[in-house]
Amino acid sequence: MTRIFKTLVSASIFSAAMGLSAMAQETVLRMSNWLPPSHPIVKDMMVPWAEQLKEASDGRIEVQILDAPLGPPPAHFDLAANGAVDLTFGVHGYTPGRFTLTEIAEMPFLADTSESLSVAFWRVFESDLAQADEHRGTKVLGVFGHGPGLLFTKGKPVSPLSDLSGAKIRVAGNITNKLAEAMDMVSIQAPSPQSYEILSGGIADGIFFPVESVPFFKLESLVDKALRVPGGLYNVSFFFVMNKAKFDSLSDEDKAAIEKVSGEAFSRMAGQAWDAADAAGMEVIQSTVEFHDATEDELTELREKTGPMFDELAKAYEAKALDFEVVLGKLKDEIKAVAAE
Repeated sequence: MTRIFKTLVSASIFSAAMGLSAMAQETVLRMSNWLPPSHPIVKDMMVPWAEQLKEASDGRIEVQILDAPLGPPPAHFDLAANGAVDLTFGVHGYTPGRFTLTEIAEMPFLADTSESLSVAFWRVFESDLAQADEHRGTKVLGVFGHGPGLLFTKGKPVSPLSDLSGAKIRVAGNITNKLAEAMDMVSIQAPSPQSYEILSGGIADGIFFPVESVPFFKLESLVDKALRVPGGLYNVSFFFVMNKAKFDSLSDEDKAAIEKVSGEAFSRMAGQAWDAADAAGMEVIQSTVEFHDATEDELTELREKTGPMFDELAKAYEAKALDFEVVLGKLKDEIKAVAAE
């Protein structure tokens, strides 16, 4: 009888321990994704981040990247802000007018690498931009930009710049739209996954893209010329966010694990991943695309044409009680600091 009692007690203790362990074991965070699994953002940023988070949380937090998106790319921020998913990422410029301040990281001539821009962008976001609360409803886990943006064309010369007048160019948001207008081109708004369709169908004569995206979206057989400038013609600003209420509901220990692998650590990883993808992309297209590096005269012309873009963004900063020139100076200083590491 004593033996049976001891066995029952032991079984009860084991069962309770297992129950407590299961309760403490796992939080599953659902991430909506609108890109193919092979895209660098998914494969080299989100998947590694999820693995790092699992390790940092001692296995308590799992990230489930959904197989199919819950909405089109422009809807993804609201999916996280409204709690339809726990995590997501996206392009600030896909919802024009909503994220004004982040356009500072998209301006021409800023950075020669994604890593230097992305880390600098995070530092300036944390010190200055976050106060405007443009990402309401979410916990911002990272911001980043792709590699230097170029203009790729299909059968259309990129020099002299006057030859681009009237060209129909796919743009990725407000800044590239304004850039196209400044260069006397016609803007065509379309998410990146539609790039092949609009170029192959003759809807567009060219596209603003980083090097990585040309082979990824299978455009290497379509584009044949590219305009390149120091620091890039433009960039695209991305967000990586978590539903704020979900973050707040977690234990302090789990919050700390998320923050450990996010912020600057994530932005640096994202930048390094994109730089590696750009290098791999260049290997694919360097023999089929003719790259033209803008001459000094062309650079002077481009700076004159894009000057009003800086002036307009400065007004938007002023409307949100921020000094654009001060923040831009900080961003440039941080870019130089990261590039010098």
